[in-house]
Parts: sequence; structure tokens; C-alpha cells
Amino acid sequence: MGHRSMAITELNKTAVGLTREDRQLGVERAIVVHLDTSGVGAEEALAEGVALTESAGAEVVASQIVRRRAPDPRYYLGSGKVEELAALVAEQDISLVLINHAISPSQERNLEQALGCHVLDRMRLILDIFAQRARSFEGKLQVELAQLRHMASRLVQGSSHLHGQQGGIGLRGPGETQLETDRRLIGRRINQLEKRLEKVQRRREQGRQARRKRELPLVAVVGYTNAGKSTLFNRMTDAGVLAMDQLFATLDTTLRRMDLPNDETVILADTVGFIRDLPPQLVAAFRSTLEEAVQADLLLHVIDASSDERVEHIHEVESVLEDLGADEVPVIKVYNKIDLLERPAMIVRDEAGDATEVWLSAANGLGLELLQQVLEERLGKARVQGRVRLGAAEGRLRARFYDVGRVLSEHVDELGETVLEIDLPRRELERLYSNEGLAAELEPLV
Repeated sequence: MGHRSMAITELNKTAVGLTREDRQLGVERAIVVHLDTSGVGAEEALAEGVALTESAGAEVVASQIVRRRAPDPRYYLGSGKVEELAALVAEQDISLVLINHAISPSQERNLEQALGCHVLDRMRLILDIFAQRARSFEGKLQVELAQLRHMASRLVQGSSHLHGQQGGIGLRGPGETQLETDRRLIGRRINQLEKRLEKVQRRREQGRQARRKRELPLVAVVGYTNAGKSTLFNRMTDAGVLAMDQLFATLDTTLRRMDLPNDETVILADTVGFIRDLPPQLVAAFRSTLEEAVQADLLLHVIDASSDERVEHIHEVESVLEDLGADEVPVIKVYNKIDLLERPAMIVRDEAGDATEVWLSAANGLGLELLQQVLEERLGKARVQGRVRLGAAEGRLRARFYDVGRVLSEHVDELGETVLEIDLPRRELERLYSNEGLAAELEPLV
């Protein structure tokens, strides 16, 4: 193996904390620490940090909340607490301490030196979980890209992960420092990954266009991680997607056809779960996968009805959807796990009679027929039929109608305008006109 490939292998091993080789030595014993500066929601945040650590394969021996007015610049936790932790690490044979926040490289290094064990922050832990769970080729590329971007942002002089790299013919310029070599190697690998992902994303977009031509409505299942999205997806499609009581059990978007009772066929998309403080590198890396939510005709926002934190979880999901530009897609809130609350399955409607919520249990199928009923109602309203009139200068818009929607007929009227009778999703109609800077105008069919 040449110098470059050896260096990249080292990068991939150290981009996250828990390597495959580490895990082969046995389960890591961990302590989870959460810093509370506001006095609000600390217990729930700590519980989530513990769940993340266990999802990564570690055994959580202890967890605790540290209360301070502000993070300590050197240790993040404060020197007194670090001394207590060091004693606990030695006493309990701890190999990993998770800080349930994002910390700086210098704080991480100082903590490792003081505690005598490996230290991970929340972002690196989530990256590690994603690295374990990615199964598809695209998912693995996205995770590696996120890891390297995170690593590049944390490279500082004296903390190189490639300290054993001694150069080679054509590998480094005269006088180039190790830090510059590391940055160049990371940058080169990032460029390679971005080019590969561009090809994969082009194929994904071709698949979206094919679905539009077949006029199959797209319904995307979104929600906070562990809300039961994959369980609901399996109930509705018999897809066999992995569904576990575990954070980020599945990462890769899965698409399946689903037939509704009225014989209409839709495409259902199961997306990656969201979580508070989701690393921005992961949002950026998985943007192409999450585009299914942006392109959807309808979103099913799955919510764990039994969670005390469900309001905060709803906010986190809505925040990510807004960042993705999917906040204007129609949404049905699906309150799952009613079997844990002993609540009946039901549909909640607004003043206009439109369904806004469905309460059900994906685990036992209770209320599933209500969700199918709502899908029939909402997707029926999502499609429009009518006539559009296009002038001579609007030939590009005419071509786009043929690309994404079914043109029932076409003729030229006495004024020389092209008249199309169309049948397509309303959102697609509005998007097509918006791209041309025009207001959507549709005449009803008589």
C-alpha cells in the first residue's frame, strides 16, 4: 500500500472515536457527562446522550449532570469536576468519556490528558453511529464525507492524525508542514467523494423524474429518531426495513410502492431520523437523501406520543425541514405508540374538516386504516385537472408540462395560444409556474 492510501486509511480510522479494531477488543465502558448552563431539560438531554452512547455499542457505567454558569475554556467542565471524573475513570476502569455537547479540539485534548482515557463529544459520537449504520453505497459515501469535513474543521498544529506519515515521492512540496499535508490529503479525498456523490445524486434525480412521469404521488415519512418511523413504514408497505428500539437504527432512505384501498398507488419514502443538535456536516451530507422530503407531495411527521419531550422533538424536526426548504410541504402529524398511553385511534380535523393528525400504534396496527383514509383524502386534493393557456414565448413551460405531468390533450386556439389539458399534482403546477416567474392559472374542465 502506498503512502497516500495508507494516509487515507489512517484518516478513516481516526475520523471518529470508536474504530472497528477498538470494538473487537471488547465493549467500551463509558461515562456520559452533560453540562447544564440553563437549568432546563438537562435530564432529558442526558438520557438522550446515554441512549446515543449505548447505540454506539458502549456500556454506560455512569452518567451525570454538571451545572455551571458557562463552559470552562480549558476543560469545558471545570477543573474540580475533571479531578472527580479522573478518580472515577481509574476506579471503574473507564475507557471512554462522552461529553454530551460539541467541544473544541483543545478542550478534548486537555480532557484526555487529565482523565487518561478517550474523550468524545456528541458530534463525533453521532458520526460514529452513522458510520456503523450506513448500508448503501451512497450512505457510506455521505458518512465518510461528513467525517472528513468534520476532521478538516478541527485540524490544528500539533494535533495531526497523520504524524506517522513521512512523505514520499510527489506527496509533499519542499518545506511543507505535516499539518499542510494532512489538509491536502483530506481535501483530495473530499473532492473524490463529492464527485462520486454527484453521480449517485444524478441517478437519484433521474428516478424522481421517472416517478413524476408516472404521476405517482410521493409521501415521505419523517420524524425524530426512534419515533417509530420504520415500524410504521413496514406496516404500510411490508418492506422489512430494520426497526429497533434504538437511535438511528436505519439511515438509508427506502422507497416502496403502496396501494391504497381506493386502488391509488403512491410511493412511500422512509427517511433518516432527526435529533437535537444534529451535526451540520451530517445535514449537509444527507441533503440529497432528505431531498425526498422536499420533493414530496405529503409528509407524514411521525411523533412518539408517549414521550415527555414530544413538543421539543416536533420543534427539532420542523427546524430541520425548514433548513431543507420542506417547510411548505403539506404535513399530517402521526402520533404513534398510543398503545403505551391506552388512547384510542382517531383522526383530528381542523375547522375546515381537513385531517391534521392521526393517532395510531404502528406496533400493533391500531388506527392504520385511519391513516390510509387520510392519505386518500389528502392525495386526492393534491392533484388538479384543468386547462392552461401558453403563449408563443412559453415553449419551455410547455415542455416541462410534458416532462412532469400527464398532458391529456393539446390544441391551438383561435388566438394562437397553446391550450393544454393537464392532470398533475398541484404543488408541481405551482412549482413549474414559479420557476418561470409566472402565476399559476388553471381553467376548470367543463
